[in-house]
Amino acid sequence: MFLEIATFDITSAEIALNSVADRIEFCADINSGGITPDLEELRYLKEKYSKPIHVMIRPVGGGFLYTESEFRQMQKSIIEFSKANADGFVFGILDEDQEIDIDKNKILIDLANEKPCVFHRAIDRTKNIFESTEKLIELGFKEILTSGGENSAMEGKENLKKLVEDYSDDIKILIGGGVRSNNISELKNVTHGLYFHSSAVLSYESFANSDEIKKLKINL
Repeated sequence: MFLEIATFDITSAEIALNSVADRIEFCADINSGGITPDLEELRYLKEKYSKPIHVMIRPVGGGFLYTESEFRQMQKSIIEFSKANADGFVFGILDEDQEIDIDKNKILIDLANEKPCVFHRAIDRTKNIFESTEKLIELGFKEILTSGGENSAMEGKENLKKLVEDYSDDIKILIGGGVRSNNISELKNVTHGLYFHSSAVLSYESFANSDEIKKLKINL
């Protein structure tokens, strides 16, 4: 069982990198759902820790339709973070119809130069997550972070179960969206998923909670 912790600041990143988590997703600005983090902070983390770090590539919060300028920034970020030894990238670009933008996502995958790419929860905005999954497999994404097309993984657990059943031989289904220690066992049992994603930030706190990370792992 694999546990990734989403971290939105350097403090949470270090808490998670010192924990039983298998990997972190490093980004900034929890209120926007995550944007591209600071390059120097990634360099610092890679010098100090050996645990894999996937970097969010998202220039602005909000939707997943980007201007040409923002798309150029995404390309630049992948090149820069790749040189700084990011272990993988997390991104997702939709078109004006809220469907997978094949061409732009392919450009970013090519720029990643075989470092694994995760398509994030932008997939949950698309009309048919199953058709979208097939497109992402063809594009060469290695993982999909998804709540099953719903607001949370608990709401989308039946869709997640189907995604795992139908596609897990071709792509990793990373289950996220409100995943906590008090529901991860149910999500595992219903979906038969192997890969889980949580911020481990409790409702009354600002940073990842090391005890919550332990409980998440134990309950897997």
